[in-house]
Amino acid sequence: MNNIRDISVIIGSPESEQLEYKAVLPPARSLAQMIAAFANSQGGTIILGVNDASGEVKITGLSEDFHANGVTHKAIDLLNPTPEVRYEYITKEGKRLYVIQVEKSQSTVAVENKIYIRKGLQNILSNPETKKVAASQLLLIKKLTVDLNNFRVGTTGAKSKFIDHYAGVLNIIDDLGSLLYPTSPSIPTTNQEGKILMRILLSSCADNFEIYLTDLLYEIYLANPSTLKSNQQVTIKEVLDCADMQEFVLYWAKKKLGKLQRGSVKGFISDNPQIKDLGVLDDLEQDKIEKILQIRHLYAHRNGIVDEKFLQFYPGQFKINDEHQLSTAEILGHFTYLVDIVDKLDQAAILKYQLATL
Repeated sequence: MNNIRDISVIIGSPESEQLEYKAVLPPARSLAQMIAAFANSQGGTIILGVNDASGEVKITGLSEDFHANGVTHKAIDLLNPTPEVRYEYITKEGKRLYVIQVEKSQSTVAVENKIYIRKGLQNILSNPETKKVAASQLLLIKKLTVDLNNFRVGTTGAKSKFIDHYAGVLNIIDDLGSLLYPTSPSIPTTNQEGKILMRILLSSCADNFEIYLTDLLYEIYLANPSTLKSNQQVTIKEVLDCADMQEFVLYWAKKKLGKLQRGSVKGFISDNPQIKDLGVLDDLEQDKIEKILQIRHLYAHRNGIVDEKFLQFYPGQFKINDEHQLSTAEILGHFTYLVDIVDKLDQAAILKYQLATL
């Protein structure tokens, strides 16, 4: 393998199984997956600060607002066992780049018990959780499972986490059909345990959607530090409570979710131009998401019992103190909608902010 100081001679070569370019600094988890994929294959080189999205290799350079060493250290900490990795900044055409060289590992390297390999120009999961499809499995679950697997290619780290969570929820719904849809997927269960589980699953998936938005904002901030700048005040304590700049950026991304968690999707979009400017969430989509989050709020805080606030979003459909219930078909419909929204947001963010993809 080339010495890092001599690596500049290969910059400009097309990507290959042993060479990958990223225009921006990815989050630690995504970088760990890339390193593991190279280590589990033939080894190779990752160069940050080079863009080849258009098919033409362009040296764009890395922002000096964040230090790649810190993210790389966190990425390596996620690997088990630790492969041989060398990394440092270099300068090319007056631009600052970051080079990571990964040696082929003699042992399989995992990231959070997941194994990635380099196949062609992609880093793919080689040990996805698979589940034997039962003959009785719902068609919608089958479709969602296929869609989620297809959505794994060319995604942000944020979307990868989102998909992992939803795949687990689908397995639970399929395994516990006798509780969740004992008579028909279109009829809400009358089983008390099934009702509680349904509320937990809906709330979990709504929470996961919010986590995706947090992670996406974090990736946007890392890739484009200028988007983090605003007139909002930050206390000294907030800064000092974070170990480094990357941790503060993640903290700030989570803080941005405050209005969304209170059920104000429009307030969240208004406060976050990084999401608004993607052009995915128009007023109609915001209303749909807000209604799903209101169901989550009702399940998490009212045990499914309708209150006045809920009626504002569903006028004429319920009465105060009614018990709100969803059928399995309805909850899967909400899942399908959120998956579609996440896919659109992810594609738009990758294009607009040149985010690193898996």
